[in-house]
Amino acid sequence: MDSMLDAHQQDSPASFNKKGLKNDGEPYQSDPVAANGHLEALGYEPELVRNRSTLQVAFMSFVLASIPYGLSTTFIYPLQGGGAVNIIWGWLMVSLIILCVAASLGEITSVYPTAGGVYYQSFMLSPVRYRRIVAWTCGWSYVVGNITITLAVNFGSAQFIISCVNVFEKSPGVGIFEATAYQTFLIFLAITFLCNAVSALGNKWLPHLDTFAIFWTLAGVLAIIICVLVLAKGGRHDAKYVFTSFEPRSGWPVGWSFCVGLLQAAYTTSSTGMVISMCEEVREPSRQVPKAIIGTVILNTIAGLVFLIPIVFVLPDIPALVALPSGQPVPSIMKSAIGNSTGSFLLLLPLAVLALLCGIGCTTAVSRSVWAFARDGGIPYSKKWKKVNPALDVPFNAMMLGMVVEIALGLIYFGSSTAFNAFSGVGVITLTVSYACPIAVSFLGGRQQIKKGNFDLGTLGVVCNIVALAWSILAVPLFCMPSAIPVTAETVNYAPVVFVGFVLIATVWYWVWGRNKYVGPPTVDDAVMDIRHDGL
Repeated sequence: MDSMLDAHQQDSPASFNKKGLKNDGEPYQSDPVAANGHLEALGYEPELVRNRSTLQVAFMSFVLASIPYGLSTTFIYPLQGGGAVNIIWGWLMVSLIILCVAASLGEITSVYPTAGGVYYQSFMLSPVRYRRIVAWTCGWSYVVGNITITLAVNFGSAQFIISCVNVFEKSPGVGIFEATAYQTFLIFLAITFLCNAVSALGNKWLPHLDTFAIFWTLAGVLAIIICVLVLAKGGRHDAKYVFTSFEPRSGWPVGWSFCVGLLQAAYTTSSTGMVISMCEEVREPSRQVPKAIIGTVILNTIAGLVFLIPIVFVLPDIPALVALPSGQPVPSIMKSAIGNSTGSFLLLLPLAVLALLCGIGCTTAVSRSVWAFARDGGIPYSKKWKKVNPALDVPFNAMMLGMVVEIALGLIYFGSSTAFNAFSGVGVITLTVSYACPIAVSFLGGRQQIKKGNFDLGTLGVVCNIVALAWSILAVPLFCMPSAIPVTAETVNYAPVVFVGFVLIATVWYWVWGRNKYVGPPTVDDAVMDIRHDGL
């Protein structure tokens, strides 16, 4: 096969010249037929229904992040890391970095819009000599990242819902439902089963569910910020405290404490590239998905600030919040601000519902990422996982595989009270690695293929690439660290263990099978389509 730098157009329904015309001179048509033709030119048979518009893709991307819910379940990390400064400025800093990641991925996705996402992109952009191993590394990282982030969302939902119920107390400081480990695990199982059932059985309704989630989020956030600021039963801080107060409580040195506290923002924004897995269910993926990725990060940044700033204004005693056994301070913050259990529970209800919607969206992304990697032989017993259920129009087997792995990893909770830290940490690490792979090979290759898409950012794109790669180098060791020290057997961060475990599985499978039999995605004579159109 020739190098990717020797790309050329193919005589297929998806071949376009630089003026946006097909090779036969007909104008480009924005419809599923053209998108399917492009997919065929990239080497795949269309198997999924293209039922999502640009807005619906953006809505799904927004739901995957689920800003108010994601920030709520991980609120403990910036509280330990440094308090107000970590919460506000940490969020803004990470959001700007993730915007660079999103822009970098958007450029590449405009050229390679397939459900394989960053895995396929890494293969196509890499030099021929290294493309198999790069794609293998990226593919496993992407699949593991999707699965562990979904696990973190569903497990975090279980813990959050229990904390919401416990705003009702049977005695001061004692909630009405002090769940044991096995009860928490059973709630996690129920949420996981529900998310998989909805994703599998209601595929055609999922775009509408994502749309509903947008309005639900807006209404919920407005209710929260208005009520906590107006009532503020526990008092209000001044602006100086909100924007300048920095009190590390993690036990780490000051600078590192701030960095470890960034897990809240990193976890919430880690879903940035997950929506790429939906490329084969979008009518015009080379345009719609890049727009959705970047637009959603901007929207999420604003939504996060709108949600966080009012919460920080009414923060009660931080040491007491950090010491909560549940690890979920937001319900306690709400109760302090509202002054009664019923009112705070009603304000938390929109976040609990959004948690379930986020879980459904993540489950959908998991099934597509597993399916896409399996159809290229990257997973053991791929023939089972690459099948699309014709009745449901979803890769049901791949979805079930993801669910089983999530449940198995969830058992870690019986050995560590901070298991959520491991789930969220390894999810951020592996997704960050997977995003870095195509960005790195594109950058090192001189960004030649970006010019063949319709989303080339030029010099700005180079800057975004550098920022994205620098963040990736920092994130891997950073989120392997425990959120606070000293560490006990119950509070140790199992993220490195889970991460290394998956690395070993991927390595062994490569040497047992992949080294001789894995060839990577189909390349159609190594062709890369020039699908650039005028305008965006």
